[in-house]
Amino acid sequence: MDEATNEHDLIEPPAAGDEIATLLGSLERQRATFAWKVGGLDADGLAVRVAASAITLGGLLKHLAFTEELWFSTKLHGRPPGEPWDTVDWDRDPQWPWTSAAQDTPRYLYDLWRAAVVGSRAAVDEALADGGLDRRLVWQPEAGDGGERSSLRRVLVDLIEEYARHVGHADLIRESIDGLVGEDPSGVPAVYPVREP
Repeated sequence: MDEATNEHDLIEPPAAGDEIATLLGSLERQRATFAWKVGGLDADGLAVRVAASAITLGGLLKHLAFTEELWFSTKLHGRPPGEPWDTVDWDRDPQWPWTSAAQDTPRYLYDLWRAAVVGSRAAVDEALADGGLDRRLVWQPEAGDGGERSSLRRVLVDLIEEYARHVGHADLIRESIDGLVGEDPSGVPAVYPVREP
């Protein structure tokens, strides 16, 4: 899938694309907006909290990296999670992506998220070639009534929603740090992993 870009080089879904291009373009736009909101910060910036919330931009980076791997690699293809997820004691600390981010460097968090996005794109491409949007998850312990597993279509919608909610969190936190506001960066954010043609 090639993302369409407008005159400001923003990642955009196509104006009248097919279902796949629209879903993937919408997800990429959320990823790019998220990258803009969290990008270019030091450890102190990534640790800022707003009001009573425990959410930080560093925690968001690590949480979304985990979300990408969990849904597009583990659940979609049944692959075991890779580093650092494979050594976490999830029973002891189910909030580990959120709680451990404060010990990570900005570079590590940015690289972890970028690598997760790149891996997710490859996993989605593989699933699209093997069943399209109707391709079902391989592993979904929380499957609904009757054990029906979600389709790739549903997972993409869920991930767009997940990113949109967290972009809102990132927007508020970032504004409190340096006043950065808005929904469209002036170009492709440095943290955003541009998809290779």
